[in-house]
Amino acid sequence: MQLTLLIPELIWPEPDDRDAFDDLDCPALNLLLARSRMTRRPPQSLEATLTDAFGHAEGAPYAAFRLLGETDDGQAPLLGGDAWWLCSDPVHLRFHQESLILADSGSFDIALEEAQSLTDELNRHFSVLGRFHVATADRWYLQLDKHAGLDHFDAPPLSAVAGRSVERLLTASSHAQNLRQLLVDAQMLLHAHATNRKREDEGRMPINSLWLWGAGTLPPRIESRFDGVWSSNPLALGLARAAGVPTHPVPADANALFAHAARDTRHLVVLEDLLTAVHYENGEAYRIALAGQNGLEKRWFAPLRKALVNGRITDLRIEASTAYAALDWQCRRSDQLKLWRRPQPLGELAKHLAKDTA
Repeated sequence: MQLTLLIPELIWPEPDDRDAFDDLDCPALNLLLARSRMTRRPPQSLEATLTDAFGHAEGAPYAAFRLLGETDDGQAPLLGGDAWWLCSDPVHLRFHQESLILADSGSFDIALEEAQSLTDELNRHFSVLGRFHVATADRWYLQLDKHAGLDHFDAPPLSAVAGRSVERLLTASSHAQNLRQLLVDAQMLLHAHATNRKREDEGRMPINSLWLWGAGTLPPRIESRFDGVWSSNPLALGLARAAGVPTHPVPADANALFAHAARDTRHLVVLEDLLTAVHYENGEAYRIALAGQNGLEKRWFAPLRKALVNGRITDLRIEASTAYAALDWQCRRSDQLKLWRRPQPLGELAKHLAKDTA
């Protein structure tokens, strides 16, 4: 079996954070990384790493792919023709120490009824431009009319800005004047909406803005090297379905994957266990998700290293989009047997990565 493991934010982004790194018990991961061949590229988002894995060029239409992955049967009738899509995800913007910070649904709850009520109002106001669609409570889409006269709109994916300062991005990434105005108008509508007034009365974050990103139409099919994709990420599922690759829920652990995947096949597994902890700077949650009793070390890295050494896996690739770089480790059985390659703690690896980045 050939396996690609995609783990966004695998390395905690603050190399000197001793609370996050000290005594972090993940010996199997440390051995896998030390006895592999690492390559690095400039930092990029999880979404860009996913589209790279499926052979799509920079600037892939994330919205169209993600929408394709939203349905259980992989059918998205709205994607037909030349429909032009944007992810228009609900967010909360707030000022903190003179910076404008974006919070996504990882830090607030939103009910489906609230989402529908808010988008109904947006649709009444923006009917000449297109239509908002609610796929889930926290994932919305804007289907733009092809005659709306809107130019290219380029913004980072939501995962790249969640929990971060965005005021410069809101200016620098908004190339289309009409879309900038759409965003301002949408913010005014959301601010005045009864749903948000109720949320504020209840002490909850209001949904006071949208994050518009991933513009484009669904491109022609590109063949994939994978025989199966295991993920709950709708973008990963959409990319797989666009390539005709079967999709599956994320297995409980590596052994569950081995029980369902044939030896002579190639698979992609997307593990997002660390993503929210890193976005919202929760070092303890990161430690638990990685090295806790039911963490990635026990469920994935330990059995994967064993499977690599005994030949159950012929080729293991670990990819990680991190603050330091886009990292890629090629793990082969022969390299795992090179006992002179001593493992190092993740904290030391983080310091080396940070030094090279600087």
